[in-house]
Amino acid sequence: MLQTVNPFLVTGLLFFMSLVAGSLSEKIKVPALILFLGIGMLAGVDGPGGLSFDDANAANQVGTFALAFILFSGGFQTKWSDIKPIITQGVVLSTLGVFLTAVVMAVPIAMLPQFTYKDAFLLGAIISSTDAAAVFSILRTQKIGLKGSLKPLLEFESGSNDPMAVFLTITAITWLTTPDVPVDELAIKFVVQMAAGGVMGLVMGRFSCWAIQRLHVANEALYPVWGISIVMATFGITETVQGNGYLAVYICGIVMGGGDFLYKYSLQRFHEGFAWLMQIIMFLVLGLLVNPREVVNVPVMSVGFLISFCLMFIARPVAVFACTIFSRFNWREKLFISWTGLRGAVPIILATYPLTEGHPQAKYMFNVIFFVVLTSVMLQGKTLAQAAKLLRLDDFVREAKTWTLNFDITPTSGTDITLEVDLPKNAAVIGHSVKDLRFPDGVTILLINRGEKYLIPKGGTVLEENDTLLLFGDRAKLPDVEKNLAALKEKDTKEKKEKKDKKEEKGE
Repeated sequence: MLQTVNPFLVTGLLFFMSLVAGSLSEKIKVPALILFLGIGMLAGVDGPGGLSFDDANAANQVGTFALAFILFSGGFQTKWSDIKPIITQGVVLSTLGVFLTAVVMAVPIAMLPQFTYKDAFLLGAIISSTDAAAVFSILRTQKIGLKGSLKPLLEFESGSNDPMAVFLTITAITWLTTPDVPVDELAIKFVVQMAAGGVMGLVMGRFSCWAIQRLHVANEALYPVWGISIVMATFGITETVQGNGYLAVYICGIVMGGGDFLYKYSLQRFHEGFAWLMQIIMFLVLGLLVNPREVVNVPVMSVGFLISFCLMFIARPVAVFACTIFSRFNWREKLFISWTGLRGAVPIILATYPLTEGHPQAKYMFNVIFFVVLTSVMLQGKTLAQAAKLLRLDDFVREAKTWTLNFDITPTSGTDITLEVDLPKNAAVIGHSVKDLRFPDGVTILLINRGEKYLIPKGGTVLEENDTLLLFGDRAKLPDVEKNLAALKEKDTKEKKEKKDKKEEKGE
């Protein structure tokens, strides 16, 4: 049906349907990624759309491009202070954990008559890593709160373990096509790729912060273009020097997320929206590449169910428990980490490698892997919140306030920033007016959020419990606000003590 329609109309219609699906996903509690894939499949040759698309190489290129921006945005929203305590554990999971998953998965797959032991290792390598797009999307859109450092660990692992999966997949393909595989050379190449990717990500992140801060663009509307160029340049330069581009853009995002530069808030918001666009495009294209009739058949589904079961309940738990044996995580946390081994776009993209190499089993492998991804996102992705609650690991999630105004770092704002302060039920300032707060010069309250209302503060405005204050002022002076609040608390305590002493003197 869509073959005869204007391509602009087709693209706009698919994007609109994806946006509607994204909004609908929160209501029906189905991961948006599944709905994006479903729209792509409906638009494909086996669906009512009738679009014919079977270019695995083009799908691979689109997936690579999109994943670079998704990883950068994920890193941009990650705080270094959050991942610093789990950095060692995250690196172990993203390297040794991926390798162990691939090896353990190769054992049951090799027992199937359809595959040789080399094919089994290739399949295990392709599905060995957790997917950043799936993990970022589900944890953040479903507002899943987790105790301790679980959330930063899961996001860091998913954002940094793709290089290992890519390396293992390429190694497996080389093993299939080359009789004598130089294992030592491959190992050295992997170390070089990871080291170069890490260094280039760090260098490009710091350089980008410096460049944006000093090389002012005449039109501020062009800063998103600058942001796109940073991601593409980081990925391209890193790949040129034989480094891993995926790791580089993720680390670059983390570095920039922790830096201060012009229009940082605007750039962060742009990349968040652009990453969603990349997810939609990537999953639509991958959905178009799939023929549902080839996926939904007994041979593919039976093998897919077996692989999914072994992956979820054997390989992933074995890898997680082995890699965290000396960690401080308890058994409940390890179980949850195991269950959050979501598979998504990356295994499907890696499944296009055998297609481009002309492997005789490539199409069958692709369909099996696609079915495994569907199973993982539907079962694991849909039950993450319930699993966290069952294991008593769920925690309160503070939803970001949608303020009616926003301030960003601009050439004229200097070091002025905004800061949100929540007032819990037992806060000392409850019942006091704004004029009693004694903020230092240069710091003021812009707005007060109270329920669904936003109040413009005046001197006589009395603060209530659960208010959220939006402060604005010099970064160097904002810490003084906390000191003043502490002094006010001491004053409250002193006044109460004096009143108590007077009552006791009067014999009351």
